[in-house]
Amino acid sequence: MIAPADLAACKALLADGSRTFLAASHLLPRAVRDAACALYAFCRVADDAIDRDATADAMDSLRARLDGIYAGHPFDHAADRALAVVVRDYGIVRALPEALLEGFAWDAEGRRFETLEDLNDYAARVAGSVGAMMALLMGTRGPGALARACDLGVAMQLSNIARDVGEDARMGRLYLPRQWMRDAGLDPDDWLVRPLHSAALGSVIRRLLDEADRLYARVGSGIAKLPPSCRPGINAARCLYAAIGHEVARRDFDAVSRRAYVSAGRKARLLVGSTSGALLPRLGGTRGDDPPLRATAFLVDAAADRSVDARKTFVWPLQVIGARAVWTLELFERLERQDLAASGMRWNLGSGGVREIAP
Repeated sequence: MIAPADLAACKALLADGSRTFLAASHLLPRAVRDAACALYAFCRVADDAIDRDATADAMDSLRARLDGIYAGHPFDHAADRALAVVVRDYGIVRALPEALLEGFAWDAEGRRFETLEDLNDYAARVAGSVGAMMALLMGTRGPGALARACDLGVAMQLSNIARDVGEDARMGRLYLPRQWMRDAGLDPDDWLVRPLHSAALGSVIRRLLDEADRLYARVGSGIAKLPPSCRPGINAARCLYAAIGHEVARRDFDAVSRRAYVSAGRKARLLVGSTSGALLPRLGGTRGDDPPLRATAFLVDAAADRSVDARKTFVWPLQVIGARAVWTLELFERLERQDLAASGMRWNLGSGGVREIAP
């Protein structure tokens, strides 16, 4: 069991910048939610460490921390101690967090992505690995379900990349497939010097979001294999992240002029729909035996080939799931009010959700 003080510290780490995850996580059973908070807290600590110091020494330090976690002697940090418990209790194979750190190293070295396959290799490491670890937290080790968990991680990363094109470019970073940009008549390096939106750039972003939507569609069969009480939270994540891409599309695929976001009202409607839909026996999508992406096959092999004791299946009564959905909806609304207040906006909450009103 994670020490209460360490768990509280992990949640505090996520409260700044990972609030949507914290809100959506309340749709998961408590044991899974607490383990997920520990996992995400360590991911956050590692990512922040590389952001501060993108050097080989910093990567060596993170690998040393991982050594301590798997040896059962974690560094003196709440996230390390909490993750050590999760690794032990849920049988998280080391190849998964190792892949995550490798993805961070690619960021640190400024790796370029020429093709979609190159980008998927990156997304598999920084997000597919987390999807696989989340599946293990829910007691799921079948290769089909793990493949779909990796699909979800990669799709979420592609949605984030599409949304953050302008923000990344202003930091000198480009994650769009460079070959796609050249196909659209754009020189990637020239565009980075002066990043502006255009119809050509919009066509590249559209291609990326189409790929993300293709992966989101594959995920349903995997969610249907999860314990029933875990389905609403994961289906909510799928719907909320897909909505990021839909918001970019609504803005004519302009991800440069301003950053797209999904309002609390829209999140609330998606949350209700995704929660009720997740309770159905079939969630659509492709067959669960579809092979994993080439980029994520090594993650699936690493996690599915290890034999561990079956984990507990968490079952909640429907009324508890419904109450959690309402609580989470209200939390989304409070977060939106805080954001509007911070930006000097007044808010009005009606049947259509949060509507911004000029001060």
